Amino acid sequence: MSKEKYIEGIGRRKTATARVRITPSAKASFIVNDKDVHDYFPTSELLTVVNSAFAKADIPNKYSITVKVSGSGIHSQAEAVRHGITRCLVEEDKELRTTLKKLGFLKRDPRKKERKKFGLKKARKGPTWSKR
Repeated sequence: MSKEKYIEGIGRRKTATARVRITPSAKASFIVNDKDVHDYFPTSELLTVVNSAFAKADIPNKYSITVKVSGSGIHSQAEAVRHGITRCLVEEDKELRTTLKKLGFLKRDPRKKERKKFGLKKARKGPTWSKR
């Protein structure tokens, strides 16, 4: 185990959970599930979501970041990673809290898919009613 001091934060969105570890370092690196961030989140939109906490807080990416993310879809995973990064940054520098909270990066967003109920076709859709 390395002796480096790291900050850990857990980010969640729907059923996606991201365990984020940020270590201050001279060389920036970003690893998600043992892959480079550009390989794990292939589109520019997802990369923008992941890196938006650094961009909006005007912090140069001078960190070594490792993330373990699981559950849900790729977009929810990207937002869970952003949530975890934001929590780490706030833990390191308390002044960033107001800026990032106004942007909604500290919200957990607990919306999940509603379960299917007995007697219905989907969560709320019932069978077609006919009078005769």
